[in-house]
Amino acid sequence: MTKIPRRKFIEHMLIAGTGVTMLGGAGQFLYACNPAKRNLERLKVFIPMPLQVVIDDVGWWSGEDGSSRQEPYRTGINRNHVPADYQAIAELGRALDIRPQAAFVLCEWDKENILRNLPTSTWMGKDWNNTKWIGPWLEEAADIIRHNQKYLEITIHGVGHEYWEGGHFTRAEWTDSNGQMRQKEQVELHLEYFGKLMDQNDLGPFPTSFVPAAFRHSFGPSSGRDESLAEILKKWGVDYINTPFSSMHNRERVQYEHFGIDSGVITIDRGDDEFPWLTFPADPSKEIAGPTCGMHWPNMLHPSPERNSEVVERWVNYLTPYNERPDMMLARNSLAFRHQLL
Repeated sequence: MTKIPRRKFIEHMLIAGTGVTMLGGAGQFLYACNPAKRNLERLKVFIPMPLQVVIDDVGWWSGEDGSSRQEPYRTGINRNHVPADYQAIAELGRALDIRPQAAFVLCEWDKENILRNLPTSTWMGKDWNNTKWIGPWLEEAADIIRHNQKYLEITIHGVGHEYWEGGHFTRAEWTDSNGQMRQKEQVELHLEYFGKLMDQNDLGPFPTSFVPAAFRHSFGPSSGRDESLAEILKKWGVDYINTPFSSMHNRERVQYEHFGIDSGVITIDRGDDEFPWLTFPADPSKEIAGPTCGMHWPNMLHPSPERNSEVVERWVNYLTPYNERPDMMLARNSLAFRHQLL
C-alpha cells in the first residue's frame, strides 16, 4: 500500500467529499462521503482544525514608530526594513510548505506620489512626498514577492494604517475606535489606491483577504452605516477577513465559535497573538488554541537582517509539530484553510 502524507490525504478527501458538518469543541469536524454516489460504506473521518499563519504590518520601509509626530506606528523597530525581510516570509512559507498571509501597508511603496490625492491616507496629506523611500529596494522586494507567490500571499492591511484629518491621525484606517466604519466613499478610495499601489509595483492581482488595521472592525453594519465593511470588501473580491473577535465590535452577531459569515465574507477569529507587535525578535512557545497563528513582522525578523534565518528557523521548529497533531494541521494556503474549516 502506498503511503501519502496526512495533509495530502485530507486535501484529497475534501475534494472527493460532498459535505462537512461541524461537531463542536476543539475544532473537530465530521466529514461524510455519500455512499450512494461513491458506492462505499459510510465513511467518517475526523478532520483536524486548519491553522493559518498571518503576519501583520508588512510593507513598511521605515521601522520607526513615528506616532509621537502624528506619523504611523509602523513596526516600531530600530532599523529600516530591507528586501531580506520579505525573503524571510517566503523562507518561512517554503520551509513549512505553506503560503503565509502577509498583511501589507503600501504607502511607502508609492513611486509616483499619487497619495497626494488621498490626504486621509498619510501624515503629509496633500503634501505627500515619498521620495526618501523610492529606490532599487522596491524592485528587489517586488521581485522576491513575484517569484515566491506560492509561499507568500499579499493581504490588505492598509494604505497608511491610520486615518488623518487636519494633520492628526485617529485609529484606524478602516474603522474608528468606537467601531464605526469610515465613510463609505473614503473606504472605497482607500481600497482603490491600495490597488493602484499594487499595480505601480507589479505586485499581482488585487488581494482577496483582509486584516483590519489596528484590529478596528465591526461585524455587520456599524452605527450610522447601511453597509458593513465586509459588504464593501466583497464588491472588491475580498472573501476572507482575519481579526481578533475579542476587540471586534458587534461580535455577538457571530454565528460560530471560530468564525462568522458577514455579507458572504468569512470572518475568522485570530485570537490573541503570543507577542506584542514590536517584540523583535520573538521566540515562540505558546500553545495555539484557534485557527490562526498571528504575529507582526518584527516577531519573525532579526535586528541584523542577514540573521533573519535564525528567527525564521525558530518559527519553523515551533510550527512543524502542528502537522503531526490529531486536532490541528497547517493549511497549505488560505483557500485550503477555508475549505477545511467550513
